[in-house]
Amino acid sequence: MAKLSAAVSLPEWQAFSAKDPLGAARELTRRIQTQLSEEQQRAVFAWIQTERELTTTFERFAGTLAPFAGVPYALKDVFQVSSLNIRAGSRFPSGVLPKKERDGKFPHVLRGVGAVLAAKTNLHEFAYGLTGENPHYGDCEHPHYPERTSGGSSSGSAAVVAAGIFPLATGTDTGGSIRVPAAFCGVYGMRTSSQHPWIEDAFPLAPSFDTAGWFTGNAADMITTHRYLLGATKTDKEPRGCYMDFDALGQKADADVDKAIREAAASYAPPADKTLAEQLRTGFSRATETYATIQSSEAFKVHAAWLDTQRQHYSNTVWERIDRGRHWTPAQLDAAHAEHVAIKQVWANFFLNYDFLILPATPFPALTKTDCTQANRDRLLALNTPASLGGLPVLTIPVSVPSGLTTGLQIIVNSNQSPAIPWALKRK
Repeated sequence: MAKLSAAVSLPEWQAFSAKDPLGAARELTRRIQTQLSEEQQRAVFAWIQTERELTTTFERFAGTLAPFAGVPYALKDVFQVSSLNIRAGSRFPSGVLPKKERDGKFPHVLRGVGAVLAAKTNLHEFAYGLTGENPHYGDCEHPHYPERTSGGSSSGSAAVVAAGIFPLATGTDTGGSIRVPAAFCGVYGMRTSSQHPWIEDAFPLAPSFDTAGWFTGNAADMITTHRYLLGATKTDKEPRGCYMDFDALGQKADADVDKAIREAAASYAPPADKTLAEQLRTGFSRATETYATIQSSEAFKVHAAWLDTQRQHYSNTVWERIDRGRHWTPAQLDAAHAEHVAIKQVWANFFLNYDFLILPATPFPALTKTDCTQANRDRLLALNTPASLGGLPVLTIPVSVPSGLTTGLQIIVNSNQSPAIPWALKRK
């Protein structure tokens, strides 16, 4: 029987599943069982398709011309599948969360290109966190450094790609929930723009900021996925961009992360000049506070019918984050919305002259359990909320640090079809 490499790329899976559907189903099952402990399988997966069902599905796509024919993927458990109840990382009783009669738009699109839904992945409860901690199903660990987190909220999806189990997994990103786990796990992440159709029927966190996206294990697979799912605008000119490192942003970082980010970013673009850097730093200075106010207000509206009646089914931390949203005054909300408009204008002005901006994704590599603190959450949000408030697509490219751990670059663009995305990936 043919064997797949540890790298588990899209072309390998396509060739393998077309030639040997039963062998592909067995291989995927074997990887799940050997790459993750039983405890981590519970933490990572909300549902797994059986070997027999997988074989049947692989057989159905074998030999078809669909671009992703026979590629298995994992779906974050906020996207609706008609045959399955949704949990969104929660312990809500069955029937409380809404169930749709049809598949969501994102899994529908993936099925249309031939991708095989093989599992649904767990997440930080209701997608409201950046560390992959979940008291209901277990904390999702980094697959290569078990004492560290995978990052969240798309924790299970990032982990299964980093572990070499799946070549492709979907996620969502509201305030960094694809970018942070991609950086922590050393994989590639793509966050699409807000208000994109793929996110419209997913279970929401904060609808103004929620976005859909995915992870791959290598740059070539990200190029392929981006081309077939989003397409790229062709251009004859090299995209123009710049970067801001931690000093330019006025943020602190681990020394090895600081150095690695600066060196990696410089291979794509020059640093922002002094005037531009000052404009951006000033423009982004209230991003975290603005985002937190609007996001929690929207999250409360999503959960208003359950927050009190189902309180015993929430973790205390997530309940408190959502509950905060009902206590903002009209004046505070008005100020936050005004600042949101101002930050979107900062981005509009930037993209008059540039095609992309590079920011660090994290100021540290994957955190240990004891370092998953509110202070470190705030540091992650400071780097990730500017693009969230802009509603902008972001490609995350992993960056290694000497310890063997990873961080990442955010390549922030103004269009899902930006030619800067494949350009950046081909330079990798």
